[in-house]
Parts: sequence; structure tokens; C-alpha cells
Amino acid sequence: MAKKRKKKKEEEEIPEAWLLPYSDLLTLLLALFIVLFAMSSVDAQKMAALSNVFNQIFDGGEGVMDNPSPTDPVTPKSTELSQKAQAYVEDQRELNGIQDDVENYIAVNELENQFSTKMTDDGLLITIRDSVLFESGQATVASENRKLAKDLSKLLVFDEPRPVMVTGYTDNIPASGEFSSNWELSVMRAVNFLSVLIDSNKKLDPQYFSAKGYGENNPVAKNDTEKNRSKNRRVEVLIQPLVDQNGTKKQPIDTK
Repeated sequence: MAKKRKKKKEEEEIPEAWLLPYSDLLTLLLALFIVLFAMSSVDAQKMAALSNVFNQIFDGGEGVMDNPSPTDPVTPKSTELSQKAQAYVEDQRELNGIQDDVENYIAVNELENQFSTKMTDDGLLITIRDSVLFESGQATVASENRKLAKDLSKLLVFDEPRPVMVTGYTDNIPASGEFSSNWELSVMRAVNFLSVLIDSNKKLDPQYFSAKGYGENNPVAKNDTEKNRSKNRRVEVLIQPLVDQNGTKKQPIDTK
């Protein structure tokens, strides 16, 4: 009888080297679940403790818990800046509303060739040709033009009073008669026009109004033709803002 042959060993011994990375994987998964559980519980102490553990693991480096949030929280300082910006925008909106009222008055009375308005960094600038107000070489507002000053005074009444500056200008032709210089003529025109404004409307507070003159300085056109010189003979009314561009409210005029 033939000797029975031994079966070849079908199953070889399985190495155990895979157990080490498997246990590492389980450890990482366990750590992940712990982190997720701590975050879902919104426990500040747990989060701080986990952050310290991970910092130690990674050589004491800053953990994600120590990093600032991508979006900075709203602080009192940033809120204050936002309020200041809003105050400036609102003040500019009010000035634009005043400009609309003045331009409507210009259109209704067909004064486009004598009046103009412009928004500047210093405020709303209203320009009036001198021929609308004064006789040539004179500083007294003509009686027939006082209605215009009275109408304008109504447009200068605001819920919160604003500083208003009236400025006079002339061309480069030397002054004659009672005025020794164009500077004197421009100053008196500004002062007299300002007086008519104040006297025309008792609602205007004189403490917010001032006047000055530049004579032939600061022309808006060359003094080479009569047309250009007529542009330089003018009175400007500047309605100033209540809030600076940086959002700071302007100090009220000291009346003491």
C-alpha cells in the first residue's frame, strides 16, 4: 500500500506587522470623535484642554483654537467708526437736499445765468453774479434785488443751524469812487448782502453767519474779456457741513 502523501500546508502564517498602523488609525479616529463631541457640546474648558493637548503633540505650536477667527468680531471701536461714517453720509445727504431746493428756486425763477450751485469739500457753494445784486462799482444791494435775498434767506433756515460764509469777489479793474481798493469793495458787498439776508428773515441766527472779501484774487476766469470779468464779479454763499469727512462733528460756534 502506497504511503499517503502529506498535504502541503495551505495556510501560511499571517504576519502581524499590519496591527501597528491599524491601531494608529483607531487612535486617530478616537481623537477625531473626541474633538467632534467636545465641539458639539460647546464646552469652553474641553476645547481649551484639547487645544493644549494638540499643542504639546505638535511641539507646542499654536493650535487652531489659539488662532484668531477669520472674521474679526465687531468691537466698540469699529462700531464707533461705522456710526461716524454714517453721520457724514447723512450730513452730505442733507446738503444735497438743500442744493435741490436752491436749484429748484433757480429753475422756477429762470436764474440759470445768474445763479449756480456746486458741492465742494468745504460744503454747498452758491454763486451769484454781482449784476444780480449790485450796480456797477457799488456795494449796496439794489432795492429791486432785495426780494432775491429774501427768497434765499428762506432756503438758509435749517433744522440744525449750519455755518454760512458769504464771500465777495471783483474783477481786476481798479475800484474807484468811495472804495480805495477792490478788496474793500468785495468785503463791503459781502457784508451788505449778509446784512440783507439776516434782516430779511428773523429765523436766521446771526452767530452762524460771517463775511469776507478777496477782491480780484481767486478769479474763476481770465480777466481778458468783459464776459470773463463779469464771471469774476460775484458773491458766493458757502453752506458748510456739520460733520467732517472723518466723521467728527464740527464744534459749534462759540458765542461767548
